[in-house]
Amino acid sequence: MLDLSSIEIDPEILRLVPKSVALELSVLPLFMENDALNVAVADGHDRQVISDLAFLTGKRIRSKTFSGEELGTAIQRIYGISSIELRRNSHLARAEFLSVREETPKEEIPVTGDVSSDGSTISLVNRLITDAISMGASDIHVEPYEKYLRIRYRLDGVLHEVLQPPIERTKPLISRLKIMADLDIAEKRRPQDGRIRVREGESVIDIRVSTLPTDFGEKVVLRILDKSQLELDLAKLGFEDKDLSLFKKTIHLPFGMILVTGPTGSGKSTTLYGALNYINKPEINITTIEDPIEYNLPGINQTHVRSDIGVTFASALRSILRQDPNVIMLGEIRDAETAEIAIRAALTGHLVFSTLHTNDAASAVTRLIDMGVEPFLVASSVKMILAQRLLRRLCQECKSATELTPDQLLEMQLDSEAGAYQFYEAVGCPNCHNVGYSGRTAVFEVLPLTNGLSDMISRGISTSEFRHSARQNGMLTLRASALKKAIRGETSLAEVLRETAA
Repeated sequence: MLDLSSIEIDPEILRLVPKSVALELSVLPLFMENDALNVAVADGHDRQVISDLAFLTGKRIRSKTFSGEELGTAIQRIYGISSIELRRNSHLARAEFLSVREETPKEEIPVTGDVSSDGSTISLVNRLITDAISMGASDIHVEPYEKYLRIRYRLDGVLHEVLQPPIERTKPLISRLKIMADLDIAEKRRPQDGRIRVREGESVIDIRVSTLPTDFGEKVVLRILDKSQLELDLAKLGFEDKDLSLFKKTIHLPFGMILVTGPTGSGKSTTLYGALNYINKPEINITTIEDPIEYNLPGINQTHVRSDIGVTFASALRSILRQDPNVIMLGEIRDAETAEIAIRAALTGHLVFSTLHTNDAASAVTRLIDMGVEPFLVASSVKMILAQRLLRRLCQECKSATELTPDQLLEMQLDSEAGAYQFYEAVGCPNCHNVGYSGRTAVFEVLPLTNGLSDMISRGISTSEFRHSARQNGMLTLRASALKKAIRGETSLAEVLRETAA
């Protein structure tokens, strides 16, 4: 008989069963033998547990029974599970999947067509979602290929493969997701968009569901919008003290435009939400135009773009200007018409927030001019430009000190005295799901448009010259801001190089 109190398990075996699954099902993977995974289960366990594990791992399962107390203690010890995680898991176990329309439990929806109604498909889909929520994933990717089905979670901006269920589970799994999102399961030729809601305790988590036909079936991506994870405190986003002070001062201006730039997924919306939340007061009328609305903010009027019925950014902005706004948040400036209306609004007594897709702050000016906005209008209206990126935070439980080589010093444009600083690298432990990182922080390039810089825009100065002048005025670049976080041990040099350019 195995002694669970002292057994050590190969990390590769532990990866077959995620921590949250081990907690929920009360199982512990032990070892592989003759192509079968041997697991420890509790006395009197539900037979469905074995079916779910076979589906989850794609392997034959052999079970060995132990007392519930002995097994629970072993699971906690081997996975490094804290009492907080135990409480979190008990909440997730009670997670309720709701209909978007009636907010009734999804299990009441009838199962038809090629959808498998066996418990393993239903419970595994529920577990995939609750596991992703517990791990803090932002997206779930369900991807069918010719010979296998791949499931990946996006954790802190990076995709990680978590499962490869048997290929025969593809249709039931995808159909189950489509039913939960109120999509047409018979329509497999066109993309569809839907939504799932999960009630966890008193909070409701929205999940946007998108399907896309591929060669071997429909790919499904689920975007998890957990409002409890939304950080609205500007001081906690990652600003350096000086930049935060400048930003707070600028967002209290009575009029003008503030732009946030960066690629998709760089945290622009969160920064804008944080700014709006900071200035939100009963005496101010704040209205947003978004595509789509990601989070509902109390006290703020939020409008959804509907291009199919003619509600575009430009048309919605024209209507909002007749709604007596003080502050307008425009989800994105996509075309010349929207840019022109937004600029005019900023010049006529409104504070306008918006986003652009550019690589750095200085390039935003060029982008607006390329759209057809006159340079003097850009110079007169834009008060501040922020460029930002998201860096993964090093797990504080397992990060390891490292030294820079001469080549790395050269690549990071650091002098030899940089050896006096202590840098760290990612390792991986149960606390961070063996990734080495836990959570993300933003780095910013904050460019306030002084009178001198505005004059340069009016004169038509080149982007490189404008960028050089901004640095001379004290602007901290994305790379410099990221290096500060690496020096403080918040992130690794690998992350700095991955997300920022010299």
